[in-house]
Amino acid sequence: MKPLVALTFATVLYAAPSGEAVFRQHCATCHDSGNARVPSRDALQRLSVTNILRTLEFGAMANIASPLKREDRDAVAAFLGTPAVAITPPPGALCSDRTVRLPAATSTSTWNGWSPAAANTRFQPAAAAGLSLDQVGRLKLKWAFGFDGDIVAFAQPAVLDHELFVGSAAGIVRALDAQTGCMKWQYQATGPVRSAMLVVPLVNNKHAVLFGDQTGLFYSLEAETGKLLWRKRPEAHESVRLTGAPVAYQGVVYVPVSSWEEPRTLNPAYACCTYRGSLVAYRISDGSQVWKTYTIPEKPKMTGKNTAGVEQWGPSGASIWSAPTIDPKRGVIYVTTGDNFSAPASSMSDSVLALEIKTGKIVWAKQTTPGDIWISSCSGNCPGPDFDFGSSALLEKLDDKRDVLLAGQKSGVVYALDPDRKGEILWQVRVGKGGINGGVQWGMASDGQRVYAATSDVVRGPSNPNKLDPNPLPLDNKEGGGLTAIRISNGQQAWHTAPPACSAKPGCSPAQAAAVTAIPGVVFSGSLDGHLRAYTSEDGRIIWDFDTVRTFQTVNGAAASGGALNGPGPVIVGGMLFVNSGYARAGGLPGNVLLAFAPE
Repeated sequence: MKPLVALTFATVLYAAPSGEAVFRQHCATCHDSGNARVPSRDALQRLSVTNILRTLEFGAMANIASPLKREDRDAVAAFLGTPAVAITPPPGALCSDRTVRLPAATSTSTWNGWSPAAANTRFQPAAAAGLSLDQVGRLKLKWAFGFDGDIVAFAQPAVLDHELFVGSAAGIVRALDAQTGCMKWQYQATGPVRSAMLVVPLVNNKHAVLFGDQTGLFYSLEAETGKLLWRKRPEAHESVRLTGAPVAYQGVVYVPVSSWEEPRTLNPAYACCTYRGSLVAYRISDGSQVWKTYTIPEKPKMTGKNTAGVEQWGPSGASIWSAPTIDPKRGVIYVTTGDNFSAPASSMSDSVLALEIKTGKIVWAKQTTPGDIWISSCSGNCPGPDFDFGSSALLEKLDDKRDVLLAGQKSGVVYALDPDRKGEILWQVRVGKGGINGGVQWGMASDGQRVYAATSDVVRGPSNPNKLDPNPLPLDNKEGGGLTAIRISNGQQAWHTAPPACSAKPGCSPAQAAAVTAIPGVVFSGSLDGHLRAYTSEDGRIIWDFDTVRTFQTVNGAAASGGALNGPGPVIVGGMLFVNSGYARAGGLPGNVLLAFAPE
């Protein structure tokens, strides 16, 4: 890349936009038209900046707004909306004792980060779960906490003894009492928080809460008070978002970096594509960077121009959507990657990678779907099938005590890989059809004998993929879903439970995209129809079913209802089960509630 070209590209990429210009170009045709079905500009100007941004990112306008850069959405929201007002919790929502008391490192009553253990098996042992097979059928709602004004609830909480930490789509991170749901403190992040919370010890008996947001910022808060300790931006690209949970090891936190550059390509004037996935290591003590490794080593170069005469760039993509997996025995950390956004295809997209923990050097890479190039603008006519790995690799053991990596892909295939032979495939088994929203989406679980894979395979109604339609595509209420148990030793299917029938209510789908959670004897799986179900791990019988699609009386007084279960799975610790409900993106059922259950 020549210096002049680089300067020109950077100027285009990061120039501050005019909110009025963005409105004229992308919004005025509808909102200044006088159409009674469309809110007028005057009506929009009565909304807060926060509410407008929520609508653009998660609500009815998400399909229209997704091609816009973040600074464009921020600019038009600031141009139209009234200044955001800090949300003050009602007095009744606050704990009488707001002291945060975190347990010693030896405490078993914890679910911290994406999984209780660094192996990312999402399995909670009996002592920590405090919930038995016999008690699961007696689970009852204990309390509900509403995320006021949100239409998605997609940040998995961390629970340590009686303390619970959780983020929200409004960017508010809260410390709650796990037993009652009352609030101890709150912190306002810059963007929506989808990342699971991770709590780590500091000096002087203090702790840090670590998480990322959807604007690409990574935070360290003092867990006892909610005070900001440090904040970093691991990647300068404007499309960066932090979705996967961080993991910590020996004083360093590892941050997976993803992106939503794919839908930018719906705008023919966008120069596709320049983002590269990465894993970034920071010292927990002060936020200083230890190392950064890209999943595509070479920088993107201009490859030509599109039919509109706009420059095209590549290679790009290979995002890391999920939590890394620590392997202290081999001194490596595993990540899974997504597809490429533009040609040429790279060698580490749709892959499982092993990196040296100390240096970030890539030790080996196992690619399962070569040549997977997919962007929103080409949809069904892309060179690739959009078979990202959206879920973490699980580190388990075979019957002969050898280690094995288990990875579920959107292709609908689950793989067992040998970590001592550069990811050599030991077995592979198909659990679903796979597709753009198919296969294994956000996470499997394993109890050491079987790995449990829920299948999305969501099907949508007919649509023109290149049409910017503000209405979400209809979901098929018959296709998708299912839970499969696979024997780790040989890849044989132990059992498969078909999805229960979905109702005819709008937005209902039997697809099971949410991450799976397991305890001894029981597997929990959420569905886009809003149901959270418990299955026996022995034969897959459903022994408990709770429909979250309803309104709830909340402990903080916020109006709240449940919706689709997508993204994170339930957290089980200390005899309680916690789950977020609501996922309005891609046609799913909206919701804004955190639910807490305990047996009667």
